[in-house]
Amino acid sequence: MSTVLITGAGTGIGNLTAQALARAGHRVYASMRAPGTRNAARADELRGLAAAEGIDLHVVELDVASQESADRAVAAVLDDAGTLDVVIHNAGHLVTGYVEAFTAEEIAHLIDVNTLGVQRLNRAALPHMRERGTGTLLYVGSTIPVTTPPFLGPYVVSKAAMDSLALVTSYEVAPLGIETVIVMPGAFTQGTDHFPKAGRPADAGGVTAGYRALDPLADRNEEATAGLFTPGTTADPVVVAEEITRILSLPFGERPFRSVVDLTNSLVAQANSAVLEARSDFVRRMGFEELLHVARS
Repeated sequence: MSTVLITGAGTGIGNLTAQALARAGHRVYASMRAPGTRNAARADELRGLAAAEGIDLHVVELDVASQESADRAVAAVLDDAGTLDVVIHNAGHLVTGYVEAFTAEEIAHLIDVNTLGVQRLNRAALPHMRERGTGTLLYVGSTIPVTTPPFLGPYVVSKAAMDSLALVTSYEVAPLGIETVIVMPGAFTQGTDHFPKAGRPADAGGVTAGYRALDPLADRNEEATAGLFTPGTTADPVVVAEEITRILSLPFGERPFRSVVDLTNSLVAQANSAVLEARSDFVRRMGFEELLHVARS
């Protein structure tokens, strides 16, 4: 079994995944911001669950917007467990609204959390994995880079950037024995805080008014998303936690590079297949075949 550090484990997919992995026998470090103050109740709930069920589940503080926090969290895991096998990048925030209404600074802040937070944690964890010559980086991405829904512009940009960061990083860590997995959840309208706690432009002013003709469409964004599911489908994000648990049960080196967990009947897997063929052919023709395969010690 693996020692796992997961971000954004206070709620939603991160919380469900931390529980599922611990119940499967992994040693799990569920991270969140401010577990001693703002998120104390969520932290206590996980600690209580660990005690009640006798599972190897721990809470650590980690703010992905801070390199110092990421460094401290990884150091805490290594001090306690002596190793770190798997990093699960899950933390993220959703915003909705017309793209023009967001300032460049607001979009930059979202990218800082959703994309650069990944880079900070990788910089904290990869030295240990490189020294050992093994490890797994698992990214909880999104089908959004393929589906590109409207009225979520800055979020789409941040998740697409995260996906690209995961991809180009995989080239450079694969020859060092570090594998990459990108899990791509589709839309979920229940079981997470994404839509209820979605951010909005801080001061849209007259910009939003300029898009008044689109308000009827934007106002039913969540309803329209829910309409993508086949009637009777339970859109519970626990299926993402189950898929991550299944993937980490597979032998190292046999885990999929991408896994789509989508209940909206989209064509993401087909699009991924076509892009993978084109990308792999391009890299091979450059003479970099070895970057496409994880080295095994």
